[in-house]
Amino acid sequence: MMNSIQMAARLTLAAVIAAAAATTAAAHPHVWVDVKSKVIYDSGRVTGFKNAWTFDEGYSTMAIEGLDKNGDGKYDREELAELAQVNIDGLKEFDYFTHPKLGTSALKIAAPKDYWLTHEKGILTLHFTLPLADPVLATAPDFSFQVYDPSFYIAFELNKAKPVTLAAGAPTGCKVDVSVAEDETAEAEKLGEAFYQQFGGDIGIGLAQTVSITCPAS
Repeated sequence: MMNSIQMAARLTLAAVIAAAAATTAAAHPHVWVDVKSKVIYDSGRVTGFKNAWTFDEGYSTMAIEGLDKNGDGKYDREELAELAQVNIDGLKEFDYFTHPKLGTSALKIAAPKDYWLTHEKGILTLHFTLPLADPVLATAPDFSFQVYDPSFYIAFELNKAKPVTLAAGAPTGCKVDVSVAEDETAEAEKLGEAFYQQFGGDIGIGLAQTVSITCPAS
């Protein structure tokens, strides 16, 4: 009988993508993730991101199967701990789908910390803090980040109501700009599929939303 760890391994996002990669990839997503990010500051530097990724109902239902250990119909933090760990471990291969930049230079990220899953109203949310390997000055120009799956097998979309916030410690006057991706339109989906058919992948890059943060120099 499959234990909870084995089941979690089977259901990790990384396993989902690996399975997709082993077959003919599609130009349409199979898992949807609503993203909220809080940018963390310390001593005038950007140090990382505190994230909340909320999964679609279909993936959530599949992922929790067999994890209700006490049979009470609820999924507490302890019951979801193994699934959270396996997902975090699996996401490492994909750099946690998080791509910070300073200008055109990619910034490296460090191992995540403070991660856990919650289950509310049938929906899973993965909470985790993702540090930058090397913090950058808050006033450095052209700091930005994107969250996306290049294959577009997983569709990441910034939360419409409150996508990005700045944690305590952010310099006064910092501004957040979120580019409006056009992937919400049917025409954009057609363009994405045509792009895949012509170039063989990386649809997610072209459809990703970009978050740019500017802080005035003191």
